[in-house]
Amino acid sequence: MRRWLALLVAATTSLVLIALLVPLALLVRTVAESGAVSEASGEADSVAVAVGTVDTEILRLTAERATHPVTVFLPDGQVIGAAASRSAAVELASRGHSVTAAVAGGREILVAVQGAPGGTAVVRVFLSDAELARGVAQVWAGLAALGLVLVGLGILVGDRLARAVIRPIASLAGVSHRLASGDLSARTVPGGPPEVHAVGLALNHLAGRITGLLAEERENVADLSHRLRTPLTALRLETESLGDPEGAARIEARVDALERAVTSVITEARQRARDRAECDAVAVTEARVAFWSVLAEDQSRHFTLHLASGPLLVAVAADELAACVDALLGNVFAHTPEGVPFTVRLEPAPGGALLTVADAGPGFATHTSLERGESGAGSTGLGLDIARRTAESSGGSLSLRSSPEGGASVILFLAEA
Repeated sequence: MRRWLALLVAATTSLVLIALLVPLALLVRTVAESGAVSEASGEADSVAVAVGTVDTEILRLTAERATHPVTVFLPDGQVIGAAASRSAAVELASRGHSVTAAVAGGREILVAVQGAPGGTAVVRVFLSDAELARGVAQVWAGLAALGLVLVGLGILVGDRLARAVIRPIASLAGVSHRLASGDLSARTVPGGPPEVHAVGLALNHLAGRITGLLAEERENVADLSHRLRTPLTALRLETESLGDPEGAARIEARVDALERAVTSVITEARQRARDRAECDAVAVTEARVAFWSVLAEDQSRHFTLHLASGPLLVAVAADELAACVDALLGNVFAHTPEGVPFTVRLEPAPGGALLTVADAGPGFATHTSLERGESGAGSTGLGLDIARRTAESSGGSLSLRSSPEGGASVILFLAEA
């Protein structure tokens, strides 16, 4: 935009200068020609005074001392001074008409001198083209230099004005990108023209409003999560009254896991800004599969776990990855019949790791959606959305495919830390 504004100023300034300097240049040439003709006419008049008052020899000396070539045509046909042909203009002047005529190479000034012995004498002064245009080239060069200087000054001023407009616009663009990347503390310093200043104020107001709405949403989520503690406490008390100690211990372990999840939701909801986290995907995946293995044994589900050797650091917090694995395995247990086997595979990939959860169940519904809150199986539709957001938060992605056994296969690419 800055370059286009500079070009616009240059074009506008050039048009204005052309409209002014071209007529001025023509005027300069006309003035130079008029000055040269006036000077030559003065010389012709001075020589004309001497015609008829002095002898021929003195008239010849007077003609030779003139600045310009001077020729005197006497009535008797004698020619004194510079050699020149007797043109039609000279014939006209010999009838008593002083004229100025254009000839090859210049212009001749003819003055008729009446009363000379024997008739009318003619004094001719020749002006060459160079004498008619004397000084014009220098003036034109000066005008051209002046025009270039003025165009340069116009471009410089236009560039300064463009910078004054573009700098606050660039600042607005930078702040908007920071806001889009999650930096809600980004603010701009309003400046520039009134319109750009108003946009800066509006952007700051919008950023403040977004920050307030997100803070309010976090508090609402935290409050909603905190309300779950009461039924969890009641559930814990109920488990203590069960007669089966083993079953009570198992249910209490599930309640503890649920309470930890609620606590994690509250902590995350109240957290205003998070640093880039990382975890060992191998350790997290192994721990969560071990947790679900108890339920898999109860439901007679055979499962296969393939883990990469050694740690795989991914750009996801450990609790987020654990929640993602829980969501995917929870979908397997919720949407496939008991006894259906499943496979969990974690392997390195260029730039990160691939986590695959596949089963031998009925597969995805025809219109399975990754949109939050939408599901093709009658559920809340949050499981796959949690997995998708976890993958995308690391810079990865999620894809849905059919497993080799004909069931569902969810593949997450987790970017490396």
